[in-house]
Amino acid sequence: MNALAKISSPAVDVTPEGMDYDTVRRVIELITLDYRAQPSLDAIAADLGQSPTQLQKVFTRWAGLSPKAFLQAVTLDHAKRLLGVEGLPLLETSYELGLSGPGRLHDLFVTHEAMSPGEWKARGGGLTIRYGFHPSPFGRALVMATDRGLAGLAFADGFEDQQACLDDMTRRWPNAVYVEDAGGTADYIVRVFDRSQWSAERPLQIVLIGTDFQVKVWRSLLKIPFGKTVTYSHVACDIGQPTASRAVGAAVGANPISFVVPCHRAVGKSGALTGYHWGLTRKRAILGWEAGNV
Repeated sequence: MNALAKISSPAVDVTPEGMDYDTVRRVIELITLDYRAQPSLDAIAADLGQSPTQLQKVFTRWAGLSPKAFLQAVTLDHAKRLLGVEGLPLLETSYELGLSGPGRLHDLFVTHEAMSPGEWKARGGGLTIRYGFHPSPFGRALVMATDRGLAGLAFADGFEDQQACLDDMTRRWPNAVYVEDAGGTADYIVRVFDRSQWSAERPLQIVLIGTDFQVKVWRSLLKIPFGKTVTYSHVACDIGQPTASRAVGAAVGANPISFVVPCHRAVGKSGALTGYHWGLTRKRAILGWEAGNV
């Protein structure tokens, strides 16, 4: 035997799994490079010489989402860059992305971000928000307010966590103007946590800054009685979208006015405390405090 014939060639994965990975890799490359063409599943399959049905199954199994969903994610990422970093208008952004017009761009944002492109681009533009940190029954509290009322209430785990807490909240409305004003926000702490200040004759003014969908969810949370809990699916039904439990969960997690808009009263289907932006321990403490005060 020729000596050269004894040298083993590098291992090549020719198993179905290895071939599937190669398919997925090629689909990702094609979509990433050609997203402006908005290729259909049939077009991608033809490019790869495969059946659309089989391609859909393979890609979804490997990537956890369909080729169409992956294309939408890539398109949305570029849309945010064009609208935010580059500041393009909606019409120009739509055409740059290969979409037929602003209507399709609107649908893309509403489906995946629960907000319109205009709402996403504004993100607090034109607002002045005053803020200050104060002690509360549940740790350091960040109070944020506009001239119209309370716009944000968040919690920090001690002084060292204050900056991270502030960064988290200001990222929600990055185009707003922020003014530190602990003296001007102190009254809200008393109004929120001192039960003797709770009065139907003197309601606390709040400002819900979010998308239409988010505001619907937050208004539903305000209906939950003190000391009670409801499931995410209950909230979904209350806003007339019974199949939108996951989107409701995302909106609950994005609630900017903790405690006042009682996102802590939303629980999982089994009644489990599934999550809380400011920590499950704090959620348990708030629910326990409410139960004790009932």
